[in-house]
Amino acid sequence: MDVVKIDYNYKGDNALKELERITSKAAEVQDNILCGILEQNKDAQYLSKYMKGSKDVLEFKRSVPIITYKDVCPYIQRIANGEDSSLITGHLITEILCSSGTSGGEPKLMPTISEDLDRRTFVYNLINPIANKYLEGLDKGKTMYLNFVKAETSTPCGLPIRTVLTSYYKSKHFQCRPYDPFNDLTSPIQTILCEDSNQSMYCQLLAALIHRHKVMRLGAVFASAFLRAISYLERKWSQLCQDIRTGHLSPMITDPGCQTAMSSLLASPNPDLADEIEEICGRPSWKGILCQLWPQAKFIEAVVTGSMAQYIPALEFFSQGKIPLVCPMYASSETYFGVNVMPLSKPSDVVFTLLPNMCYFEFIPLGKNGTLSFDVEDEEVVPCDKVVDLVDVKLGRYYELVVTTFAGLYRYRIGDVLQVAGFYNKAPQFKFICRRNVVLSIDLDKTNEEDLHRSITLAKKKLENKAFLAEYTSYADTSSVPGHYVLFWEIQWLEPDDEEEKLLMEECCIAVEEELDYIYRQCRKRDRSVGPLEIRVVKAGTFEKLMDMIISQGGSLNQYKTPRCVKSNSAMLKLLDGHVTGSFFSPRDPTWSA
Repeated sequence: MDVVKIDYNYKGDNALKELERITSKAAEVQDNILCGILEQNKDAQYLSKYMKGSKDVLEFKRSVPIITYKDVCPYIQRIANGEDSSLITGHLITEILCSSGTSGGEPKLMPTISEDLDRRTFVYNLINPIANKYLEGLDKGKTMYLNFVKAETSTPCGLPIRTVLTSYYKSKHFQCRPYDPFNDLTSPIQTILCEDSNQSMYCQLLAALIHRHKVMRLGAVFASAFLRAISYLERKWSQLCQDIRTGHLSPMITDPGCQTAMSSLLASPNPDLADEIEEICGRPSWKGILCQLWPQAKFIEAVVTGSMAQYIPALEFFSQGKIPLVCPMYASSETYFGVNVMPLSKPSDVVFTLLPNMCYFEFIPLGKNGTLSFDVEDEEVVPCDKVVDLVDVKLGRYYELVVTTFAGLYRYRIGDVLQVAGFYNKAPQFKFICRRNVVLSIDLDKTNEEDLHRSITLAKKKLENKAFLAEYTSYADTSSVPGHYVLFWEIQWLEPDDEEEKLLMEECCIAVEEELDYIYRQCRKRDRSVGPLEIRVVKAGTFEKLMDMIISQGGSLNQYKTPRCVKSNSAMLKLLDGHVTGSFFSPRDPTWSA
């Protein structure tokens, strides 16, 4: 097959036309992508080990193994130490991307090439044209989208190590982009590029307040980051109003770029605007605060799927349920995957159309419980003939995502569990279910992220009209026998009552256990190999301290996701335990019958 050069330089209506083309010819585009990868990377040492210089697609599918990070990590480390990019790719590796480090443990280092920025930009250029089909007038105002960069490090040979978003914000694709009326940011670029997240947050919120009557769109990458901004605003609104009232920037802002950028926005005092904001922020309840501060806002853009779904009630509280939540895209540090072509769908109904021009996609069939749907001795070793192509997945089935990229990942397991929810033209649409390997386990029980989230979502209904769950994480406590599950909950009580709190929390313990799977309940009731579930309530602000700690250790504010499971004897566990205000155990066994 002749390889056709792939063009990613599409914007506006042309981007929508390209979306129609690539999804209508999904199989052809995927074949072209794989042939392009094999042609350009045929001499790479890793690929040659299996392909012997061949560019044959069938040979690739027969011979190249399905791998995890531990298999390719030694090659990436060698490149980081100064060896040539040709170990894994025919392209020059220009930087190393680090994962957020909060989905599956330690940060992974991912190779990237200059062309990858074209692919990411193509996805970004699709988001607003798609949204504009359903929400008119987005080109008539500004966008308050909170972007942050992270201080970068470098490999021993000098390659920069960055988060994927820092890479994009520091690139010419972002900094030299032409004016786009659909994406006119309130945040000056100098405030985005400020590596001090505290100063960056302050200045970006200040700019958004100054432009409050022009803002049409709110957002951040993850729902957790957007809620962190609201929490920051709760603490700083008085000082922000003072800056607006006087026309002078707070002395806490010492970054020269921020000072220069904000001086033009604070060119003169604006006491009337300061009075407006003070009156709103000074109200006893912040219910609906987003509608009041930014009355023209048409939607909130953020990831609200997977583990981020638990932030939906808080977002709906601050928006009074009047501003739609839009989850626009599905991406990772390894590669970008797809977009949401129905942006106004409810968060629980969000599906992503995989874009056939991003990379070469394959899928490992799974059962509903996230385990392989075929028998193998070791689940880490998947036979080459068990995976299926993008256009061969079946409606309603579950799969683990596998990618092959131009930058040197070959048949690499992403670790995400997806369910086929439909098709857009010939391209499948997937619902994100969970990370496959995020589990709690004491004995024979294995609880994944989806099951844990579902059980907590149902259990927290016990708190309705009395409190709401702001954040949670978990760990498997094996310090005693039998071990037991521990949930750390940060709860905001509407009407505190110690006696009622005890009863409610015990009811929540029971409710969580009742929703966990058959094996867990068997271990609890019959085998007695798992002890009663415990909920430890922590002080308000504890999870912000957890986020601060993770970011201070190298995590990214943009990519931060609260870890859904923490390890025993870790600094995270020590921090959480240091802020516990109450501990509650399930008072009875869950229901179970043989």
